[in-house]
Amino acid sequence: MSAQKKGGKLSKAEKEQLQKEEDERRQKEDEEARLLAEKEEQERLERERKEQEEHQKLELKDKDRREDELNELCHLVEENQTAVTKWETDSRAKAKWDRYMRCDGSPDPSVQQEINTFINLWCEDPEVQIKPILKECALALRLLEELEGMLRDEPEPADALRYQETLLSIQTLIQSKLDHSTEEILKWANAHSDIETGNMQTVVQDDIITLCLWANLNKNPRFKGFQFEEVGLGFELPKQLAVSDVAVRILHTHYDHLSHLANLKSQNPSRMSLGLGTREELLLEGATPVGECGETEGDGDRRGSTQQGGAEEEVQSVRGSEGRKSAVSVISMKEEGRSGQKQLEDAQQKLEENGSQIDTMLEGDDSGEGDSTPTPMDPVIDSYEGQVVDLQQYTPLGGVFYCDVFRLPPQSQQLNGWEMRELLDTGLQPFPYPTEQTQIQGSASMKLEDSGVLTSPPVGVTVTLPDSVLFLEDPQVARWDPEGQHWKTDCISEMSYDQAERKISFKMDSFYAFTLLQDSYANMPFQSWELRPLGQDSALLTITAALTEVSITIKGSKCMLQLDQERGLNHILGQWMSPSELQKAMVSAGVNIFVNQYSDKYVSVNAKDPLIEHAVYEQMALLSSAFAFSWSQWNTQCGHERLVLQVCEHLDPVPVREDSWCVYLLGARRSQRLRIKEHSEAFSPELDPGSEFHSTFLHMLRDCMSPAGQERRSHHLFVDAVHRLLRATRPLTYS
Repeated sequence: MSAQKKGGKLSKAEKEQLQKEEDERRQKEDEEARLLAEKEEQERLERERKEQEEHQKLELKDKDRREDELNELCHLVEENQTAVTKWETDSRAKAKWDRYMRCDGSPDPSVQQEINTFINLWCEDPEVQIKPILKECALALRLLEELEGMLRDEPEPADALRYQETLLSIQTLIQSKLDHSTEEILKWANAHSDIETGNMQTVVQDDIITLCLWANLNKNPRFKGFQFEEVGLGFELPKQLAVSDVAVRILHTHYDHLSHLANLKSQNPSRMSLGLGTREELLLEGATPVGECGETEGDGDRRGSTQQGGAEEEVQSVRGSEGRKSAVSVISMKEEGRSGQKQLEDAQQKLEENGSQIDTMLEGDDSGEGDSTPTPMDPVIDSYEGQVVDLQQYTPLGGVFYCDVFRLPPQSQQLNGWEMRELLDTGLQPFPYPTEQTQIQGSASMKLEDSGVLTSPPVGVTVTLPDSVLFLEDPQVARWDPEGQHWKTDCISEMSYDQAERKISFKMDSFYAFTLLQDSYANMPFQSWELRPLGQDSALLTITAALTEVSITIKGSKCMLQLDQERGLNHILGQWMSPSELQKAMVSAGVNIFVNQYSDKYVSVNAKDPLIEHAVYEQMALLSSAFAFSWSQWNTQCGHERLVLQVCEHLDPVPVREDSWCVYLLGARRSQRLRIKEHSEAFSPELDPGSEFHSTFLHMLRDCMSPAGQERRSHHLFVDAVHRLLRATRPLTYS
C-alpha cells in the first residue's frame, strides 16, 4: 500500500485535509482583504472628511475676506482709471494748447471760423499745378486726421455733427482739386508727348497720392496698353478707346474716403425710403459739398459745390423747426426745363414726410468710439442687391485706386507763330464707356457675341500690391458703385494673382474706382498667446494667430509691433505708438488681430462670460510687470462661466520655462490653482494642495508672490496700455 501511495495517488482523507487547508488559506486571505478594504475605506473617509473640513475652512476663510478683497480690487482699478482719465484730460488740454501755439498757418479744425476760412480760401485758390496741390492735399489730410481724432473723443452731438460736416467737405474738396490738376496736365499733353510712342504719359506722386496719366495723342489702333513701371500700375485699352481722343487716369490714394460712406448708409437704412439721390444721402449726415465756391443760406459761410460732368450743384440749407444747426441739405441741379426752386420744394416735401426718420438717423450718428458699447449696424449686404461687399467681414486695404477715362481737352495748335487753344468751360469730362450707342444695340450685340466679337471689350488693369500692406491671403478686388454707395464684386473678371511678383491683374467692364479686399478675420481664431514681463512697466504680448505670429512690446504707455516680415510694413514695424494708434495702423496694414462687435459672427469662438473675461483682463494688467500669462488647452473644457489659463511669476526678461507654469481656474466668485498641469491626461477642477481659494485673481496670485515681485508696482499708464490690448484682442475667447 505505501508503495502505491508513493506512486502519486492520494487517499480520500489526504484530499480532504488538503481541501480543508486550502479553504482555510482562502478564508484567511479574504479576511485580510476585507480588513484591508475596511481600513482603506476608513482612511478614505477620514481623508475626505479632513479634505472637506479643510475645504470648508478655506471657503469660510475666503468668505470672511471676500468683501475686503473685492473692495481692494475695486479701489485699485478705480485709482488707476482715475489717474489715466486725468492724464488723458491733461494730454488733451496740452495738445489743444500746443495746437494753438503752433502758429504754422494751418487752421484749427475745432474752430469753425478758422476751418471755414481755410475751406473758402482753398476753394477760391486758382492754383492748379499738381506739385502745390499735393502739398495742399497733405495739409488737408492732416486736418482730416485731427477731425477724426476729435470724433473719437466723443464730443457733444452738435459738435460731432459739425465735425462730420467739415470732414466730408474737405474730402470732397481734395478730390475736386485733384481733378482740376488732372485737367491742367491734360491741356498741355501735346507739349509733353513721348518721342517713341507719340503719346503723353506721366507719374506724379508723394507719400500719400500717386497720379498716373496717359493721353492718347497718337491714336494708334494697335495700341494695347501701358505700364507705369515706376509705381507698379498699368492698364489695357479696348480698340475703340485706342483710336479715340481720351486720357486714362489711375489715381492711387493711400487713404480711403469711400468705405465710410457705405458704413454711414448701413447705419441708416431708413434713408433709403427718402427717395433722394446718393449725394443727398451724404448730406443727411451733415456734409456740405465742396468744389466751386458758393454762398450757403442759413449760416452765411461760403461753401463749395463739386462740378462734375458740367453740372453745377447749389447747396440750400434747411433749418429744423426747433432752431438747431442745420443738418439736412438738399442739392438742386440746374437742369434745362426744371427750376432749382421746384426741385427744392419737392425735396422739402420729401423731408417733411420723412422727418421722424431723419431725426432718428441723426441721433444715431452722434455715437463715438471708446469703451462704450457701439450701436449695432445692420448688415452691409442688402437683400435686394447681390455681390455687395460686407464691410463687417472684409477690410479694404492699400487705399483706393480711381481708374477713369476722360475726354482729352483740346490741344494747342501752332499757326503763323501763334499758339491757339480752344477754351472750354466744361471742366474735366468723363468719356462714356461703354458708349450709349453700344448699350442701345441690344439684340444686335447678341449676334456679335455669337460671332465671337464683343461690342464693348473689358478694360484691363494691373496693380502691384503696395508695400505698406500685408496680404495674408490672395487679395480680392471690389469696385465702387457710386449710385448704391457700396463696394461690389460684380463687373470684374479674369482676375489672376502672381504671388511671387505681388501683382494682381483683372478686367472691368468699365472704368471704376476699385480697392483690394482681405477677410478681416483671416488671422482668427488664435492658436495660442502669451503675455510675459520684460521688466518694470514692460511686457511682451505674443499671439500665434491662424496665419502669422504677432509680437507687441509694451513699454509704459507705448507699444511697438514686431513681425517676421521680409518686406514692407516699415512704416509701423519698430515704431512706438499708443495702443489705439497701433491698432489703427495694424488694421490698415492688414495685420488684424483685433476683434469688434461683429467678430463672433465670422469666427468660431470659445464663448465666455464677458463680465468675467474683462475682469480677468483688468487683473492681468495690474500684475503684468511680475507675472507671465499664457493660453491653456483646458480653457475650452471648463464651461462658459469659467476661465482657465497658465500663470507663473516671472521677473527675468527671458522666455518662460515649460515646467514653471501653473494652471488656474477663474470664476465670478472664486479663483483657484489646480492640481493638474497643462499636459495632464484629463481636466479636473481639483484644488492644488497647499493653495487657497480667493475671491479675486489678483489676490490669488499675490498669495504666492515673492518679495521681489511685490516690489514691482506697475504705473497706471502701463496698466492701461496692457488692458487696452487685452480687451482689443480678447485672447481668452478667440483662442
